[in-house]
Amino acid sequence: MADRKHILVADDDPELIELLQMDLIKEGYEVLTASNGKEVLQILNQKAVDLVLLDIMMPYMDGYHVAYEVSTKLGSSAPKILLMTSRDTSREKGVAMLSGATDVIQKPFGLQDLHTKIKEVLK
Repeated sequence: MADRKHILVADDDPELIELLQMDLIKEGYEVLTASNGKEVLQILNQKAVDLVLLDIMMPYMDGYHVAYEVSTKLGSSAPKILLMTSRDTSREKGVAMLSGATDVIQKPFGLQDLHTKIKEVLK
């Protein structure tokens, strides 16, 4: 299907990456993965994606810095960014929006909640 949405899942937890990758493929998305902020930027320099599902706490470059780099360098062509955090999202949301993220979801989350949030962000 040519109209399948492309999602880049970025987290430093390989088990979470595997779970999300399998689930999102089952949901009909094309999925790429990265384990740190530098990899996210490298992938986005090579491929266009519709959404980056991005952990905040990652090695080399945290999710805030990645979101800022992506949104400032790519401007209007930047993908949507959904930050994932185990922190209190009511406190994190302001910083997330300033960094260029579209929204935030709090870990741990149910897969159905994630599907709903992804659909909202990709509207």
